Amino acid sequence: MAELEVSGITFAYEETPVLADVSLQLHEHELVSILGASGCGKTTLFHIISGLRKPQQGKVELNGKDITGCPGQVSYMMQKDLLLPYRTIEDNVILPLLLNGEKKKEARKKVPLYFEEFGLEGTQKKYPRQLSGGMRQRAALLRTYMFSRDVALLDEPFSALDTLTKSEMHRWYLDVMDKIHLSTLFITHDIDEAILLSDRIYLLAGKPGRVTEEIVIKEPRPRKRGFNLTEEFLEYKRRILERL
Repeated sequence: MAELEVSGITFAYEETPVLADVSLQLHEHELVSILGASGCGKTTLFHIISGLRKPQQGKVELNGKDITGCPGQVSYMMQKDLLLPYRTIEDNVILPLLLNGEKKKEARKKVPLYFEEFGLEGTQKKYPRQLSGGMRQRAALLRTYMFSRDVALLDEPFSALDTLTKSEMHRWYLDVMDKIHLSTLFITHDIDEAILLSDRIYLLAGKPGRVTEEIVIKEPRPRKRGFNLTEEFLEYKRRILERL
């Protein structure tokens, strides 16, 4: 059984159709990308999966439980890190625990191990302005993980980073995923990023957006260095470009 199952999602803003009969699956410990051009409904789909919007048709299930229209069941990280500048990194990270009713003192006791696993050791008492872009993204991802520790929805989390930092973050995130047994649904419009990170890719295209194809990346994660220069990589890229 899929950990996350999205079935027949159809959604419109007033009279404007946005998504049409979208279905996808995320299995345990997978990283699955949703790849498509701007305006095809990717972020709206995440709003529906996270429970922020309710579709006109279709449903979302988490471990067999219907969570359609029920926020707070999966983690959701948007493009910007959205760290609060007046809070330390530690106090940014524990926000989900505080929102769930935990006392600050108890919440702070729960996070030290995760700071080490996320490569953030030593940043606890710093403020967001004191960290690099990559480190702020790590802190935002840790805060996302503290919200719900099974499934994470990431909406282009590395798009604002430079190429070298992005490549480093890719390797780091895949390592963290394996360590903490996280499953990830990932939005991107970057074809190279999708091929390098994903177990599977759903192509979303059209207006309204529809899933036009599912592509399985056979190369095991993490991809070997130089994979983006191989004929296998280029073949995946050609196939995607032909279908988008």
